[in-house]
Amino acid sequence: VAQGAIGIQCRTNDERSLKYIEALNHAETKSCVDCERAFLEALDGNCKTPIAGQARIVDDKIKFRGLIAMPDGSEKYETEVEGAIEDAYTIGKSAGEELKARAGDKFFDMMVEMSPQQVLGQITK
Repeated sequence: VAQGAIGIQCRTNDERSLKYIEALNHAETKSCVDCERAFLEALDGNCKTPIAGQARIVDDKIKFRGLIAMPDGSEKYETEVEGAIEDAYTIGKSAGEELKARAGDKFFDMMVEMSPQQVLGQITK
């Protein structure tokens, strides 16, 4: 989720720095990152939960594909959504909420309760 994108921060009242940063901004990448991060935020993503998300701009629309899974792959939930680029955040957030509802609280509770050794054991089975 949002891998390969570079983020730069500066003070909100630093007009000079903001001018330079804005020149570096790539609007399509920002929209995709906003969508993917909203997806992650909706899922309360952590390092134990296998979460995948990819947003792309195709034909002037944002297309998002997301997935959550158990470490061993025994259970997985996927979604694909598309919509207006300006709705990127909302699309990502609703995709995450959809998967969270489909998987149920038990899915995420189980992930939180697993130790790193248990997660590794699930993967290496």
